[in-house]
Amino acid sequence: MDISFLTFALLALVVVVTPGPTVLLALSNGSRHGLGTAGFGIMGAALSDGVLIAAAGLGLGAVLATSAVLFNVVKWAGVAYLVWLGVQMLRSSGEMGPVPGQKNGQGPGASPRRLALFRKSFLVAVTNPKGYLFFTAFLPQFLNPSEPLLMQYARLALVFIAVDVAVMAIYAGLGAKAVQFLSNRGALWLDRTCGGLLIILGCALALVRRSDV
Repeated sequence: MDISFLTFALLALVVVVTPGPTVLLALSNGSRHGLGTAGFGIMGAALSDGVLIAAAGLGLGAVLATSAVLFNVVKWAGVAYLVWLGVQMLRSSGEMGPVPGQKNGQGPGASPRRLALFRKSFLVAVTNPKGYLFFTAFLPQFLNPSEPLLMQYARLALVFIAVDVAVMAIYAGLGAKAVQFLSNRGALWLDRTCGGLLIILGCALALVRRSDV
């Protein structure tokens, strides 16, 4: 592995490990449903990474950087979704998912739950314009113009996704472990804390302008 590739992996780790919406969802999903079921949310986040990097490679990030209308459409969709998710978590009844190790969510409601976790994590990322602009500015620094760009984007995407999946799994695992030491009331407050932070992040996104990114 050359030095630029290793540098990219280390910078990706710094970016991913910083608490954000997908981290909060992984933590909450792990505490409520266990690591196995939370993995579906992690897969949604991984797919969103691929979409964002592909969009950056196709120039969508540059379009967002120059189009105020498109930027605001994506931004306000992201704001609305983050706030909605946060409100739903604040209104949580505190009912926990299946206990890890006890059929691990194989009942009738398992598939809809998994799909919902996948969808939430995917939509949180793809409705955040900062992700498109970040990859548009970040990835070209690790590209060699004299080599085929498609394969380079693919390699960088695989590295970023691998780092993201590993970090999300750690957060989900921490959530799953934490719930073993918490009462239902403690788990409820963990969920509500994550919900409140999602609303704060949504409000912060509402204040973002193209020139700030």
